[in-house]
Amino acid sequence: MIKSMTGYGGASGSSGDISITVEVKSVNNRFLDSTVRIPRIYTFAEESVKSLVQQHISRGKVDVFITIDTSQANDVQIKINKPLAEAYIDAFREINSEYGLENDLSATTLSKFPDVFIVEKKEIDSEKFSSDLCAVASEALDAFDAMRANEGEKLKLDILKKLDEIKQMADFIAERSPNTVKEYRLRLEQKMNEILASADIDRARVVTEAAIFADKVAVDEELTRLDSHISQMRDMLNEGGVVGRKLDFLIQEFNREVNTTGSKCNDLEITKRVVDMKSEIEKIREQIQNLE
Repeated sequence: MIKSMTGYGGASGSSGDISITVEVKSVNNRFLDSTVRIPRIYTFAEESVKSLVQQHISRGKVDVFITIDTSQANDVQIKINKPLAEAYIDAFREINSEYGLENDLSATTLSKFPDVFIVEKKEIDSEKFSSDLCAVASEALDAFDAMRANEGEKLKLDILKKLDEIKQMADFIAERSPNTVKEYRLRLEQKMNEILASADIDRARVVTEAAIFADKVAVDEELTRLDSHISQMRDMLNEGGVVGRKLDFLIQEFNREVNTTGSKCNDLEITKRVVDMKSEIEKIREQIQNLE
């Protein structure tokens, strides 16, 4: 299966009464570059998520956004600062005794003094939370992979279509190329006839010149190698997997063979096909940049 490097996937879940949302986005990149954005208090789970990302993705710039909602969580506990509360009570008693005041101290009054109550969050079970978070992240990555596979299939079909067009143009050049030698030989004979008028033409010289020209414009080797590259690229696309880098290297070989063919030809029809082939190759190269 061919996958695109660009994609998006999301999923939601929970760990106890803590809600978890995971979003995965990626764009093209030569290597794998993953970033996990998670609230600081939960950074202990970051490496687990990164490890999960590496199992799904080989290259690309990947951003994982993790949102934690604890609004419904019963994770707060209130403790009494007993030493401080007792100190306040003793101080009230001393004032009452010293000045003969009425003792109207109540729990409500005491609670209004600073730091009598201590608000704490319950300790998080890091192992359970990491496990629950990775389960949600796996769902998001599955959706992410499904989108990348769908996009990759479209890119594959488009590239295969362009390969067919390049193959047709290469076949035209292969068929047209021998005719350029025949036409050159006829033009050469005509020129020699014009120059020499009624004198006999040295047929051997014409054959020699035509042979030299044929050697200069021969593109059989280039077209054979190009045909091999086309077959190889088709095989890679049909086999699937992580082939982006290999295809990127192979498309450079396409350019080399077509450029050499273009430099050898002096026929207008062949030149037109070479220009069109270069255009299709460039389109394929751009598409390959999107493949994993």
